[in-house]
Amino acid sequence: MEISIELQEALRDGVLKNIEISKVEHLIEDRTELLREMNRLLESVIEQQNIYLDGQSRHTMAEMMTDELMGLGPLRPLMEDPTVSDILVNGPSQIYVERFGKLELSGCRFINNTQLTDIAKRLVQRVGRRLDEGQPLVDARLADGSRLNVAIPPITLDGTSISIRKFGKSNLELADLVRLGAMSSQMANFLIIAARCRLNIIISGGTGSGKTTLLNALSKYIDPSERIITMEDAAELRLMQPHVLRMETRLAGVENTGLVTMRALLINSLRMRPDRIIVGECRGEESFEMLQAMNTGHDGSMSTLHANSPRDAISRLENMVIMAGMNIPMESIRRNIVSAINIVIQISRLNDGSRKIMNISEVMGIEGDRVTLQDIFSFQSRSERDEQGKIQGEFINHGLLMRSAVMHNAVMFDLSNELKKIFGME
Repeated sequence: MEISIELQEALRDGVLKNIEISKVEHLIEDRTELLREMNRLLESVIEQQNIYLDGQSRHTMAEMMTDELMGLGPLRPLMEDPTVSDILVNGPSQIYVERFGKLELSGCRFINNTQLTDIAKRLVQRVGRRLDEGQPLVDARLADGSRLNVAIPPITLDGTSISIRKFGKSNLELADLVRLGAMSSQMANFLIIAARCRLNIIISGGTGSGKTTLLNALSKYIDPSERIITMEDAAELRLMQPHVLRMETRLAGVENTGLVTMRALLINSLRMRPDRIIVGECRGEESFEMLQAMNTGHDGSMSTLHANSPRDAISRLENMVIMAGMNIPMESIRRNIVSAINIVIQISRLNDGSRKIMNISEVMGIEGDRVTLQDIFSFQSRSERDEQGKIQGEFINHGLLMRSAVMHNAVMFDLSNELKKIFGME
């Protein structure tokens, strides 16, 4: 028997009215006991309202209420599905998921927008945030590390919106990315050397392209004796080194106090004796402090930013430094960028769902009024696709210039022979 939306609403309202909060609170972490209590309450509501419901429908409704009180509601099976990487809720009846880089409409739904909003508020409250008309937008991190974003009406027009970027259980390494076709083995070996010889690296790409995954994979090759400080809006990095200090920004509280920005974290980190600084994502005025850190002895620092190409990444950095309001001439900004950044890695999610490193480019200098870049590797796609519709192509090794800062650092760290092997320079 399929339960109509009207009947679900009536049963939900009845159960919520009959719940004794003190009796249910201690059961939240025990799903079996909470399910038993929901079955008891549902039986009571069915008798009070003189409703007929078969056994299977009663069990389904009890599970629905149990999932809601535990915080996730109909999103629970999606959160438990290892093939789902993103969950996107556009109102009560439209829940999309991303699997293997492709979006698809799931069969899950909420009873109505009231249930959806209640669940959103419960999720937000559990991480110490507030969601109401005065604070209709919330960005937070769930207990399992997943990234949560919530927006409620009137900001959203078709009901409450929830976006969850699930926290990956596996920590992919460069060898895994080679196996998955995201890069060639030559590129992986080059990036290992780049991380070991303390090159400053920017990873550029779009949303969901795999920037954080690549940053995690690169960080494995940092010397374990180094002190690393990481800064993120929502902690996603999982560094394996023994000496890591993690910091996270904080939004303002109810009285508009307690705000801690990325810029404040960066300024403070310079007083904490870091060997390397890793910024989860550069979004604005903190870029100036990041460049200053890279220019003042914190070689080997890394960060990500949103851009569509290495050239766009440099332009975005220029614009973000201007946002800092330091009133610095553009020529000085560009000189700061050139002296600070060695490598820009461009990673993209292609329309077949695959992720690939499209370019590894070196920042070479300034010519006229622009920063010059030199491609070391790039991906060249072919017009035809394979039988599964996957994009075909090859990774091209463009070689390394002898005046390269990469070669200079490799010599200093006694890695020049390994580097020459990659480019056939022996």
